[in-house]
Amino acid sequence: MMESCKKYISPGAWFEMTYPASWNEFEDTEGSFLFYNPDEWTGNFRISAYRGNASYGRDCMAQELKDNPGARKVRVGDLACAYSTEDFEEDGTPYTTHFWVTGLENTAFECSFTVAKGGPVAEAESVIRSLHVRRDGQKYPAEQIPVRISEIYQIDEAYEWVSGKVKEVLKKDFQGMEEDVDSLQQLAGKASFSPKKREAWLSLGIAFCVIVANETDGWEWQTLVDGNREAPVLVHADTGRVLDPMKLVWSRVRAGEKIDLPAIYAEL
Repeated sequence: MMESCKKYISPGAWFEMTYPASWNEFEDTEGSFLFYNPDEWTGNFRISAYRGNASYGRDCMAQELKDNPGARKVRVGDLACAYSTEDFEEDGTPYTTHFWVTGLENTAFECSFTVAKGGPVAEAESVIRSLHVRRDGQKYPAEQIPVRISEIYQIDEAYEWVSGKVKEVLKKDFQGMEEDVDSLQQLAGKASFSPKKREAWLSLGIAFCVIVANETDGWEWQTLVDGNREAPVLVHADTGRVLDPMKLVWSRVRAGEKIDLPAIYAEL
């Protein structure tokens, strides 16, 4: 395990890995996950995963060795990999992209690390060494990991939906500030959407948490992975307290309880 690292669990919880704490996840093409250090660039790490039959991972590596004359077999930790490189220039600066194709059981991984030519690849190899396939049907404990791009999208979409709904129903602007808690409460009270509309109530909970994060110190978004549920939650860095948007609003609506967002906010 790397010193000072973060954990990543892929959407769908296919696989997990650890990566340097200085890296963040950034938007990439669909099915590919991109990480790098935004403060001091040391390289772009990309990973894609594919699933097939029981020997799919090993078969993909063998196919890469067969099809790519520049690939050779190497070991990264316990993993056998098909490894190759490609040099290129951008704006007169030379770079090298290092490629690894490897697999575990029914899962194949394509990893790349683009660095300045001659730059070290130890960070990428540490990530590859940490790769672990999560087995179907096995019960894993609930975990909170740094917020993923997929949950950032969910937060943004929920916020935009609530903002539009406040403007439509209450004829107000929604700024994600403390005074907007009352707008959320009014929206909930107007019952402009059915108690069965889970996504609408969940969006209210997310918008409420956005206000908390904007107006009070110490909160950060994380991704909760709990069985089939993968969702954004707000976590307080000092106390470890978790605000789960689903439990704040939707779970209470489903149980027939009254929603009192101003009271919850005042308690925070």
